[in-house]
Amino acid sequence: MTKSRMAAFGAAAARTAEGSRLAEIRHGVRWRRWGPYLSERQWGTVREDYSENGDAWGYFPHDHARSRAYRWGEDGIGGFGDDQLLLCLGLALWNGRDPILKERLFGLTNAEGNHGEDVKELYYYLDGTPTRGGDEPESELIDTGVFDDNRYFDVEIEYAKADVDDILMQVTVHNRAAEAAALHVLPQLWARNTWSWKPNSMRP
Repeated sequence: MTKSRMAAFGAAAARTAEGSRLAEIRHGVRWRRWGPYLSERQWGTVREDYSENGDAWGYFPHDHARSRAYRWGEDGIGGFGDDQLLLCLGLALWNGRDPILKERLFGLTNAEGNHGEDVKELYYYLDGTPTRGGDEPESELIDTGVFDDNRYFDVEIEYAKADVDDILMQVTVHNRAAEAAALHVLPQLWARNTWSWKPNSMRP
């Protein structure tokens, strides 16, 4: 691409809403203050390991996640948050039967699963859908046949910004089964627990 065509391309990109926002960032407008910074899995990570033997997975498995405060981060389904993760937005789901809300992706400890740090869920980022190599394909959840009868929900979570601090979360749920089924959808906003670790810090 010639320099003149690159300049024309750059000028055209700057005229888009995204291009304008990128230009505003260079001038101090905090468009990146909120974003998809909330991870899918904080439980079982070495950052949250205070065990005597360095066994992060055994010390903080998925089953503990709903009852313990994290120190260094948070996790959630389709999560969004500020760049310090002081305020987090995520989704909880409940089918009316399980004993707990589904607030984070399910996974096994390193010794329980066939792939240590792999959560046992099926999810995609639509702007970066996964591909699969043909040399040694890893066995995935979709290969087990549990989706063959379409007895599942598709949950689409979208975020959009109207302004730096004006954010829309849209959740669309598709029941792929032939019969009706209930699913409770609970958007949640919560504060990351920083007060338990810092003396004289304020609780929100």
